[in-house]
Amino acid sequence: MFDNLGNRWAKKEKKGESEDDWITTFADMATLLLAFFVLLAAISKVDPVLFEQVKAGMAKGIGNREIETPIQALRTDVTSAVEMMQLDDSISIGMDQQGMVIEFASAAFYEPGQAKLRPEAIPAFQRIANTLEAPKYHNFQIEVQGHTDDTPVNSDRFPSNWELSSARASGVVRLFVDEGLEAERLKAIGFAHTAPKVPNTGPDGTPLPNNREINRRVTVRVMPR
Repeated sequence: MFDNLGNRWAKKEKKGESEDDWITTFADMATLLLAFFVLLAAISKVDPVLFEQVKAGMAKGIGNREIETPIQALRTDVTSAVEMMQLDDSISIGMDQQGMVIEFASAAFYEPGQAKLRPEAIPAFQRIANTLEAPKYHNFQIEVQGHTDDTPVNSDRFPSNWELSSARASGVVRLFVDEGLEAERLKAIGFAHTAPKVPNTGPDGTPLPNNREINRRVTVRVMPR
């Protein structure tokens, strides 16, 4: 009798131990999920490009496969378009924490002090617009920025560099809309001379013509939404 009771008690005790095993597994899973969502929250608020890189890294680590992120594919397509047009000297393509940056040197696309694109420059913007219009890039926001140097502008149409830079940016946005890009994806901003890439003048105030030419530009920023 005691043997039977002892066996039943031992079986019950063993069963109880096995029933508690799920707690360890559940705790491990909860910890992993918490770490995963903390990582997503941290990078989604700061750096959408890094988020894409993390996704690609996870796919490589878990699935052992290489994937091209949308921003990488976009850079490849835009670079190919620029090379086909042979405009490498007038258009530069780069990346930062927000997304892709396409810079158009104003000397190649505008007359001095004017906001209307040169006729021969229009196909370049059309080609970029058509690339951005591809369905796989519809989740990208596009911000067009106009930049000038610090040389004062004073004409009936453009009393200052603020009006000139804003007109150049909005003109590109209008062209993009005419090419089929959704207006909701677009934004036009004029920075005038307030965001130079390099100093407009030397330490002693001497004008630097080459630097001023670099600062006169239209920048198209493409960012994941």
